[in-house]
Amino acid sequence: MYPAHMEESIRKVEATRERRLKESLLRLGDEQKTPLLQRYHPDYVAGKMRQLALGPNKGDYTPDEVADLLEGNSCLDPDKIDLGRVDYDVDVLVIGGGGAGATAALLAQENGAKVLLTTKLRLGDCNTVGAQAGTQAADRPNDSLAIHYLDTMGGGHFANVPELVEALVKDAPMVIKWLGTLGVNWDKMADGTMHELSGGGASRLRLHSARDYTGLEEMRVLRDEIRNRKIDYLEFSPAVELLMDDKGQVCGAVLVNLETNELTMVRAKSVVMATGGMGRLHIQGFPTTNHYGATADGLVLAYRVGAQLIFMDTMQYHPTGAAYPMQILGQLVTEKVRSLGAQLVNVDGEQFIMPLEPRDVVAAAIIRECQERQKGVKTPAGQVGVWLDSPMIDMLRGEGTVARELPAMVRQFGRFNIDIAREPMLIYPTLHYQNGGIKINTEGATTVPGLFAAGECEGGVHGSNRLIGNSTLDIFVFGRRAGRAAANWSKEVKSGSLTLEHVRCWQKDLERAGLSKLRPVSPLLLPDYARPIPDYLPDYSAQALTAHRIKLT
Repeated sequence: MYPAHMEESIRKVEATRERRLKESLLRLGDEQKTPLLQRYHPDYVAGKMRQLALGPNKGDYTPDEVADLLEGNSCLDPDKIDLGRVDYDVDVLVIGGGGAGATAALLAQENGAKVLLTTKLRLGDCNTVGAQAGTQAADRPNDSLAIHYLDTMGGGHFANVPELVEALVKDAPMVIKWLGTLGVNWDKMADGTMHELSGGGASRLRLHSARDYTGLEEMRVLRDEIRNRKIDYLEFSPAVELLMDDKGQVCGAVLVNLETNELTMVRAKSVVMATGGMGRLHIQGFPTTNHYGATADGLVLAYRVGAQLIFMDTMQYHPTGAAYPMQILGQLVTEKVRSLGAQLVNVDGEQFIMPLEPRDVVAAAIIRECQERQKGVKTPAGQVGVWLDSPMIDMLRGEGTVARELPAMVRQFGRFNIDIAREPMLIYPTLHYQNGGIKINTEGATTVPGLFAAGECEGGVHGSNRLIGNSTLDIFVFGRRAGRAAANWSKEVKSGSLTLEHVRCWQKDLERAGLSKLRPVSPLLLPDYARPIPDYLPDYSAQALTAHRIKLT
């Protein structure tokens, strides 16, 4: 239910609806997109990024919130850790229990590895379950791998790493079949063919979905498969530091149990980093669609062992985050709403951007409409937004389409007595995805031997702007490749003696740079406003500690 002043604007939206059914805005040319992005997209806001002062990407720009953590202090004192006591000894350690981590674990096991998966929260607590719209794959007669490749490169402003995009689109049709084999219930037509939609920046119908619960459905089968194959996993056990050997290879991790505060030592011949994104850093104060564990910890740990990062100066702000009601501020309103025909309109019910432009362009246009043109709608809490006119969907596609195609959205707003089949949704951009991350090759290998990465924590696939449906595709394509490559690496590698010497070196570099007292401890395991977790920064001084048992004060 909307307050009276917002209802007044809704009447204007309703009054223009018949006319807008026949109104089609043109896509913007590059000469229009470039100044729009440079003036309004958050990536271009002056004074919100800085150059990293040390590490492999010294001199590169990244948001202040990320730079603080990448330059952070370790929570471990290497002199107080007994590296001789190992709690788990495996071939492949997968850090992260979302779609990429689960996929990597499955493929590593299929390739003969003894696998341990560890996750910060519960298995499946991740951004994957929040993915709604679908997964892209070119498998229709009028589509091709080349068209999918060009769409992806164009959406990323041709900054993408070409060989990664090639791998992404080539594996896509196989991934859809693989997930179907595992049990994903894809939406299908009456004749059994796939029911596919398009999305912003895509030129063909190639979005495979399970209503608007796609990520949840995909994670359901992955979680079942992990359990059915009896792959070992630890919950509430995030990594707080990677282990290396005296040959410079990554060979395990130190975990902390969030419930008991005990440290756990895992020795592994290879590690797959799959920790997801960083939305809970709330870059520039934006709300986020991300789950509570998305705090960039994988980036921090990889950076500390010397892994190069890529595209750390670009974030994705999803154009349509909920702006009202306040209880769901920032939660995702799937792009599928626009794919089905909903238009973006201002306080007067007028369109201002073609709704299926790439996400960064749409986000910039919404910010312009609200901030410069003052054509947004203000909520009682002071949040400004524009309308996403969802009732148009039933008008265009027939009564009942909203209920059938968007059950999650119907439920999300229905809890607050808003019927999105009859009333528009108020939206504003929300922090959604990190376009960059750990640099990988086509097999998921990072620049540090023994360390692989998959999913949102890696970068290069999407350039400076990701298209709809390519994130869930990314986690499966590179989760599979990284899992397989890590298993093969573990068969060949000769590991040396465990060491945390890289932590000592990092702390010395911080002190030399004069930053050790200025930067926080990282990784940040949960956002500051979450329920306090036990202090995993014990005072080691009075205790003889082992890696297995740490008694905290």
